[in-house]
Amino acid sequence: MRNKDTHLSIRILALLLLGLALAGCGPQTAQTDAGGVSATIQNKGSDTIVNLALAWAERYQTLEPDVRIAVTGGGSGTGIAALINGTVDLANASRQIKTEEVEEARANGIEPVEFVIARDAIAVIVHPDNPVDKLTLQQISDIYSGKITNWQEVGGEDRPIVLLSRETNSGTHVYFLEEVIRLGESDNKTLFSLDTLLLPSSEGIGVEVRQNPNAIGYDGLGYVTPDMKTIAVSRGPEQPYYSPTAETVNTGQYPIARDLYMYTAGEPQGQIKAYLEWILSPAAQEIVLELGFVPVTAEGETP
Repeated sequence: MRNKDTHLSIRILALLLLGLALAGCGPQTAQTDAGGVSATIQNKGSDTIVNLALAWAERYQTLEPDVRIAVTGGGSGTGIAALINGTVDLANASRQIKTEEVEEARANGIEPVEFVIARDAIAVIVHPDNPVDKLTLQQISDIYSGKITNWQEVGGEDRPIVLLSRETNSGTHVYFLEEVIRLGESDNKTLFSLDTLLLPSSEGIGVEVRQNPNAIGYDGLGYVTPDMKTIAVSRGPEQPYYSPTAETVNTGQYPIARDLYMYTAGEPQGQIKAYLEWILSPAAQEIVLELGFVPVTAEGETP
């Protein structure tokens, strides 16, 4: 009798270990547990999008309680790497996937499919006491590349400029480098100044700007709070300056704006497809507006 019990215990243990092994093999899109969850969607990537993704997940789970959505940040590069490795259902990115990343995904049998889920203005931010309130794109490029190092050179006080940036894994960092520092010129090889302080999160940049009157940073509009100052930006010295708002993004007036993305491994099916369709619905896009981003329609166009 004791041998029979021992064999039964061994079989149960083996089944439990097998279940744990399968649970760690990839995104969990068809899971049922004691809590009644029928699907778990793994959503990872851009720190710019993470608060919006969390708000969406929380609201959606009130509508579909059988669906669990696990949201984590880490940067656009982290999310896309997880998509390439087959360990995530939805990869959030504040930049488009790169050609080499698409090729790497295809080598793993994964075809990335792109969805524009919102738009964002990147606000250039300074301490509220900083008297500088407008800059051209060229001036911002010169500041971040180290050509301009004192606020006095752009109409401010005689103070050194402290440069703040997101880390290189951030899609916002990549976009800012390509579209602002390099002015959108494909043959421009200008780099961030070596004196730039690289910070791991959007919140970190905001904290430093609030504390340091010499600092300049950049953040998604959804992370801008009343206790920091946004800089009006112009495409050139003879052109008008615009502050970052949903309206100036929609009209194309504010020059530092971009699409925000989710990527799936192939055409989405089942619960993932349903969730993406909801994200592009008017109800979900209202949350986009509430959090300071710019809504899109179901076709990926700004309204």
